Amino acid sequence: MARNKYPEETVEKILTAAKRLFLEKGYERTTIQDIVDQLGGLTKGAVYHHFKSKEEIMDALGDYIFQERNPFEAVRGRTDLNGLEKIREVVRITQSPDWAQLSRECIPLLENPRILAENIRQNHEISTPNFQALIEEGIADGSIRTQYPKELAELMTLLPNLWLAPSVIPGTREELFRRFCCLGEMLEHMGLPLFNKEILDLGERFFQGLEERNS
Repeated sequence: MARNKYPEETVEKILTAAKRLFLEKGYERTTIQDIVDQLGGLTKGAVYHHFKSKEEIMDALGDYIFQERNPFEAVRGRTDLNGLEKIREVVRITQSPDWAQLSRECIPLLENPRILAENIRQNHEISTPNFQALIEEGIADGSIRTQYPKELAELMTLLPNLWLAPSVIPGTREELFRRFCCLGEMLEHMGLPLFNKEILDLGERFFQGLEERNS
């Protein structure tokens, strides 16, 4: 009865256990039963009541982590950063070790057209307007010079999910990093000089970790 009365608590328990296991064992090596074993008496039926598959758990986990550590909210009220610096800080937050590792675990799921389409939709509805607001802030404070704030925000959320995802467009670590650098040059030529040494280092570490995951 308690689980039915407080379904959000059950969902949070499932997502917390799944996050720990995905980080420790990896998404592909974690089973639904592994997750159930971490839930202190909840049954597999209770898990399937909320999620039809492990893919759905991973999809929901991405939303859960975003809401828990929303990078756009983290920078919104900061007066010590200009618009460009806020965008760099958003990138830095989303490349924290556990977030970056879960992002790498998610990449194979993008082979599923439904998950890929839903990922693109969510990014377009959530991340794109937030990036656009920060780009417009940068235009106002002079740190960004572009006539295309909306279009650049769309590129920043679309290309990483397609061009930089090897499950969508295959590539070696070196090829993926070259695409990443190319994206940085594209943004800079359009007035958004996002990539500095820290951003490049974060990208290099992300693709290095992806190679190690697949080895």
